[in-house]
Amino acid sequence: MDVRLTSAHAGFRPVPRTGVIYVMAEAERHGWVADHPDWVNLGQGAPEIGPLPGAPPRIESVAIDPTHHEYAPVGGTGDLRDAVAHLYNQRYRVGKRSQYTRENVSISAGGRLALTRIASTLGRTHVGHFLPDYTAYEELLGTFATFVPIPILLEPERRYAFSADLLEAEILGRGLGAVLLSNPCNPTGKLIAGAQLGEWVGKARSLGCTLILDEFYSHYVYVGDATTVSAAAHVDDVDADPVLIVDGLTKNFRYPGWRVAWTVGPRDIIAGITSAGSFLDGGCPHPLQRAAMPLLDPAAADAEARAIQAAFRAKRNVMLDGLEALGIRVDPPPQGGFYCWGDLSRLPEPLRTGMGFFRAALDHRVIVVPGEFFDINPGRRRAERPSRFRSYARFSFGPSMESVRLAMRRLEELVRGHA
Repeated sequence: MDVRLTSAHAGFRPVPRTGVIYVMAEAERHGWVADHPDWVNLGQGAPEIGPLPGAPPRIESVAIDPTHHEYAPVGGTGDLRDAVAHLYNQRYRVGKRSQYTRENVSISAGGRLALTRIASTLGRTHVGHFLPDYTAYEELLGTFATFVPIPILLEPERRYAFSADLLEAEILGRGLGAVLLSNPCNPTGKLIAGAQLGEWVGKARSLGCTLILDEFYSHYVYVGDATTVSAAAHVDDVDADPVLIVDGLTKNFRYPGWRVAWTVGPRDIIAGITSAGSFLDGGCPHPLQRAAMPLLDPAAADAEARAIQAAFRAKRNVMLDGLEALGIRVDPPPQGGFYCWGDLSRLPEPLRTGMGFFRAALDHRVIVVPGEFFDINPGRRRAERPSRFRSYARFSFGPSMESVRLAMRRLEELVRGHA
C-alpha cells in the first residue's frame, strides 16, 4: 500500500506519512474529527487523559512566570533534569554506587524529537531494529545516512520472544553498534523485564553495543508485581554502560499534548544529543518544563503508575475477551502498553487482512491500524512484497472503558455482517 505524499516542486523529495498518521488522515476523509462523540479511536496511540481512581489530580492550569517567556536551555532546565535524575535514582538505583545526575539527562519537545536527536548523533555503524515495532521508526531510521538500519525478525510462532543469547548473536553476526526497541513493545505488548532485561543490559555492556530503549509505556505493566520497568535498574555505571532510555509525559503521565520528553544515559552521549538539539529544534517550551516538576515527584509518579495499571488492566481484559469472541487471536496477550496485536486470519474476507479490516471498520466509525505498518522498512530498502504482518491489526485500549465497550459492540456488528 503506497502511502507516500508527492511533491511537484524541484528540490524536494516525497515525504511519507507514518502508518498512524496515514490511518488518521483516512479516518478524517470518512468524517472523523477529534473528540467526535460518534467515533471510537482505537488507532491513535494516546491514553485517556481524565482523572483515574487513585491517581494524582490532573493539572488544569499553568501559571507562567514572566521570566519563563525566555528560551529554556536546549538540554532542558536544570531543575527538570534534576527531577528526572532523582526519579530514576529513587525508583531503580537505591543503594547503587553510581547515580544519575542532571548531566545524564536531556529534555526535548516530545519522544519523536528525542529519538531524532539520538539518530542524528549516531556514527557510521549498523543499527539493529525489530520487526514488528513502532511505525515512526521507519522514517527515523531512514532519514540519516550515517548509519545502516538492520532488521531483526521477531517470530509470531515464538510469541515474539527474543533471548539475550539471540541478541548477542545478532550483535556479533551483523556487527551492530546500536539496537533500538520499544519496551514494552508497540504493537505486541511484549515486555522484557527482570532478569531477562538485566541480561540484555549485560550483553550491551560486554559487547559495546548501545541499547536505545523507548520506555514510553513503562507504567503500563500487567505481569509481576513491579510498579514500573526500566533498564535503568540494571545499569552498573551510568556514565559507562551503553544504555539510552527515552521517556516522557506523553503516555506514562497521560499528558500527550504537552510534548515533554527526556533522554537518560551516559553524560558524554547526552552532551552530544543536547548539541544536536541546538540545530534540530532549539529546546522544549520553558513554561511546560516548569509545570512538569510536580508530576515527577516519586510518590506522585508511582501513584499515577498504580492507577494506570488498575484502570488499563480492566480495559485490557474487556478488549481481549471481545476480540477473542470475534475470532481475532491475540497471542501473547499484552504484558505491557495499551495495545492488542490481533491476528485476523480466521475472519471472513475481506476482514482477514489489516488493510481490509481497517477500511471496513471505518464504515462502523471505529479506527484501527493495519499490522503491515509495523513491518518497518527504513529507506524502502527491502524488496516490495506482501508484509509478514498483513493479517494483523493493532487495537488500542487507550480510550475510556465506555469507548472500548462501544468499539467491541461495533466490531461485533462488522464481523457478523460478513459471516
